Amino acid sequence: MAHKKLTLPQKTCPTCKRDFAWRKKWQRDWDNVIYCSERCKNNKQAI
Repeated sequence: MAHKKLTLPQKTCPTCKRDFAWRKKWQRDWDNVIYCSERCKNNKQAI
């Protein structure tokens, strides 16, 4: 049986340039998620 998590959508964080995958807590708001973490969100001016 294939693992379901292999097909999760991904985005790239503009602050740290790392890929991050869809999480259940972002289920309703995935289109508006930009940063991978609160830390990156708070450091967005450091770009």
